[in-house]
Amino acid sequence: MNKFEELGLGEAIVKAVNDMGFETPSEVQEKAIPILLDKDTDIVALAQTGTGKTAAFGFPLIEKVDSKSRITQGLILSPTRELCLQITNELKNYAKHIPGLRTVAIYGGASIMDQAKEIKRGAQIVVATPGRMQDMINRKMVDISNIGYCVLDEADEMLNMGFYEDITAILSHTPKDKNTWLFSATMPREVSTIAKRFMHEPIEITVGHKNTGSKNVSHEYYVVNSRDRYAALKRLADANPDIFSVIFCRTKRDTQKVAENLIGDGYNAAALHGDLSQNQRDLVMKSFRNRQIQMLVATDVAARGIDVDDVTHVINYQLPDEIETYTHRSGRTGRAGKSGVSMVIVSKSEVRKIKSVERIIKKSFEKKEIPSGEEICQVQLFHLASDIKKAEIDHEIDSYLPSINEVLEEFSKEELIKKFFSVEFSRFHNYYKKAKDLNASGNDNDRSSSADGSTRYFINVGEKDGFDWMKLKDFLKEVLELGGDSLSRVDVKESFSFFNTNTEHQERVLAIFEDFRMEGRKVNVEISKDSGRSRGRGRRDGGGGFKGKRRSDGFKPKGKKRFDSNEDRGSRSDRGRDRRKRSDRR
Repeated sequence: MNKFEELGLGEAIVKAVNDMGFETPSEVQEKAIPILLDKDTDIVALAQTGTGKTAAFGFPLIEKVDSKSRITQGLILSPTRELCLQITNELKNYAKHIPGLRTVAIYGGASIMDQAKEIKRGAQIVVATPGRMQDMINRKMVDISNIGYCVLDEADEMLNMGFYEDITAILSHTPKDKNTWLFSATMPREVSTIAKRFMHEPIEITVGHKNTGSKNVSHEYYVVNSRDRYAALKRLADANPDIFSVIFCRTKRDTQKVAENLIGDGYNAAALHGDLSQNQRDLVMKSFRNRQIQMLVATDVAARGIDVDDVTHVINYQLPDEIETYTHRSGRTGRAGKSGVSMVIVSKSEVRKIKSVERIIKKSFEKKEIPSGEEICQVQLFHLASDIKKAEIDHEIDSYLPSINEVLEEFSKEELIKKFFSVEFSRFHNYYKKAKDLNASGNDNDRSSSADGSTRYFINVGEKDGFDWMKLKDFLKEVLELGGDSLSRVDVKESFSFFNTNTEHQERVLAIFEDFRMEGRKVNVEISKDSGRSRGRGRRDGGGGFKGKRRSDGFKPKGKKRFDSNEDRGSRSDRGRDRRKRSDRR
């Protein structure tokens, strides 16, 4: 008897399982499937990404819906378009031997009218992103008032992406007596809130421990000076010649910049973030799955749809703002029973965060050294030798051998080997022969961290440019993509200003303003070496600044019209609180 059949699955699904080559259920499947088949119950299943959660809820859902009825009986909510399509395709494969059972995906970026037509044709199971689902409900294009089952997949990530209101609104249109199945990698407070509000005495299944990372993933961190972060990334890639990796950055801007730099330096890389069109994202993912891309640089949101079993490394170019997000990142590797490595590149000021991540994932990190140039040359040399050893001989060249032997007959075997490897290996050797040590020394360049854990900056804009402290704060929040709590002590002078951020954001601030221009004029940001008093007695010059009243560029931002931040658009209550605290902040 097939091991999946032992779980209680019907003949049609077992046949599909055999067709797909599945042999042994994963732990979450072994725990969840018998319960969901046997009982009408709510369930909370906590399991790391890549452990087979789709089949854990997909098999029972297919068994329980009535394929002879055209009404929608099951709803699956997932955070991204990519994951939505992935779940839909898997469910179609699971149900391919069940006539009449239809699964339809609805998501943004595609025709809502076409999706409505698919629903109208009859769909027992609908897989949807929260935003598009809510839109279709509002337009009365979908009816979920009779569903018996609602699955919240990657619940923690949906809530982290700000879908709480959409989810609660969608669930309000569903029957109270439905079964809700919540699947998540972690259990933050928001997920617990959903469970308490919309579920009745749910059975809880935990694979491993709550919020823990996969047992197949090892965790490493590397401490470098902030300015050497990109050079360290290249070293880690070169030290692992067969790397097939996802590199995580915090922002879309950093993602694009790192990918462009890697491509410029000759790596097979690409960016994946929300500013790409859907067609561009599909092409990038197709190339990644086909291994035409070796290094995929992604934001956390865009990476939710990555389901590739052979990823060897996850590299955290920057640690995420939310510690729980690290669990999702590291879950991109070590999938389908294979081992993987999660690497973190940190500056000295960020090392304390590693301890926080260790507490969350209940795993220890190993501190490792960035490889030296000599070590990388050695790795690459032996990798080349291994590739030659494994290469199959192409006998098409046999007819050319006499001429080749004639050209090379004066050389010994040892000389030929040296010459061949010199030709193939010179690029790495020339690049790394004078490479410096990238590991952070005792005199770290992150010199500006103050007692309160913040860094103070100088910026060459002020009151003459139309800023007061509130407008400058709005501008910085939008450009830096930081929350209000991460910006403090905004102090606006006549022709320049000061502000503070948490020291952990120092590299982001300096990188974004490295070549930042507004209406043709360079906006310059530097780390302030003092409190700012000495700056107030003189005029700023150089580095894109200006002297006295000379202003020929017309750079005069005027409040909301030019800097339409998130706070301007929505959070008037936050604005009010900021006004009340003005005397404290100035």
